[in-house]
Amino acid sequence: MSTPRIAFVGAGNMAGSIIGGLLKSGHPAGHISAADPLPATREHLLEQAPVTVCADNAEAVATAEVIILAVKPQVMAAAVDSIAAAVRANGALVISIAAGITIASMQARLGPHAAVVRCMPNTPALLGFGASGLYGNERVTRAQRRTADSILGAVGITAWVDSEDALDAVTALSGSGPAYFFLFMEAMIDAGVSMGLDRDTAERLTLQTGLGAAHMAHESGEELAQLRRRVTSPGGTTERAIQRFEKDHLPRLVGNAMRAAAERAAQMAREMG
Repeated sequence: MSTPRIAFVGAGNMAGSIIGGLLKSGHPAGHISAADPLPATREHLLEQAPVTVCADNAEAVATAEVIILAVKPQVMAAAVDSIAAAVRANGALVISIAAGITIASMQARLGPHAAVVRCMPNTPALLGFGASGLYGNERVTRAQRRTADSILGAVGITAWVDSEDALDAVTALSGSGPAYFFLFMEAMIDAGVSMGLDRDTAERLTLQTGLGAAHMAHESGEELAQLRRRVTSPGGTTERAIQRFEKDHLPRLVGNAMRAAAERAAQMAREMG
């Protein structure tokens, strides 16, 4: 399945980002289709990519070997019903990027033989810097796993987990994670302003510091603790700040927040059936 026909059900921002990544990686536009009920959304996608768009889900997925469900959880049941016939006829791989919708609930509508992958991407995928956690049911073949990897890998990195429940932890870590960094940067900017910097300067320095730290952590190959120790001189300013973070139990606070996010992800899955 080197160049599979891929159909998107839902053509919003995340679908558009994945399509853009696929085209950049060399996937032919003629092998990509997308369905969305909103004319404005279809028009916006066409402005970004020369793929086939339509309003009807069944039409978009008719010949697809991979179907990506990129709709809101509230309309997932109807979306799954609309593709069920094509999945049974073609044996298409189904990839869902909707939060909280379990594989069992999708299989109940698609049939027991459906190959289904659940994926938890995050918003940096919109810029090609995504991090996606994936889990597939027992019907997903090795070739289909490679296909799912290549599709989501077009907008960032992928990581497979060993159980569907582990996707709750992925949601708490990378799915919600960008917001944690945004919150921390907001706090740094506000602190800088309170100490006399103008807001524009505080924001520019904070954003560049975050970008530089992430790039250094990604490229150095060293453990984060070692990188931290390297800039933490004994008796210096960084050490004083780190000691304050530890005194205020930052690691425990982060852990508690992430566990709360994971618990909410599991609760949402139960609520959505």
